[in-house]
Amino acid sequence: MKVKISIVSYSNTLPFLYGLQQSDMMNDIDLQLDIPSKCAEKLLTNQVDIGLVPVAILPQLPEYYILTDYCIGANKKVNSVILVSDVPLKEIDTILLDYQSKSSINLVQVLAREYWKISPKFKHATVGFEDKIAEKTAAVIIGDRTFNLAKPYGYIYDLAEEWYKFTGLPFAFACWVANKSIPHEFVEKLNQALAFGVNHIQEAITLSNNNGITFEQLQHYLTNDISYELTDDKRKSIQLFLDYLAENVNI
Repeated sequence: MKVKISIVSYSNTLPFLYGLQQSDMMNDIDLQLDIPSKCAEKLLTNQVDIGLVPVAILPQLPEYYILTDYCIGANKKVNSVILVSDVPLKEIDTILLDYQSKSSINLVQVLAREYWKISPKFKHATVGFEDKIAEKTAAVIIGDRTFNLAKPYGYIYDLAEEWYKFTGLPFAFACWVANKSIPHEFVEKLNQALAFGVNHIQEAITLSNNNGITFEQLQHYLTNDISYELTDDKRKSIQLFLDYLAENVNI
């Protein structure tokens, strides 16, 4: 039986996708491309065995195993997880939360409460929410849509950079997680495939079907903004983030 794997369908996963496609694993896996919130849902409901899932869902899993040495993270600025606003933080009344996101919409609430010291209303958004960003209504936008924003905003706050300013730590938005024990040999193969992709970013970019992002933009984004190694500091950061989430069950 094939191992079912859900992977995020954004440009930042192209190296992982390339690595898997270049490996001999493709005959052994059922690879599904999803938005982050769908990856999370599939792992939580046992529709898949492994997912590149938002770290915010880890406490919701009855059991979980972080499998590989790789993640979707950032050391400082990530440029694809942002809070956009027409007014500065202190004047924001409402923040719309991107429906495609899990970790980012939790992160913005932690930052608001613990770092920015603001208390806006948070609303879970639906398709087309970008059109509602105006005056004192801000929004979290993630993924490839951040490359071509509908309009210029007066204020753009990079959430990974804000977390770094707050904690001095990098941030990991998503990591490779299983909801059950996975054979060691399979995990080793997965780790090797991901490593190959991360070491061949230029080739991985050829998989992109996003015409709104140039090769040069993607190359800079994947080599300078995204940090793929799941370092000890990122693991510390994940635990700190989860600790903040545990302090407020409303997030």
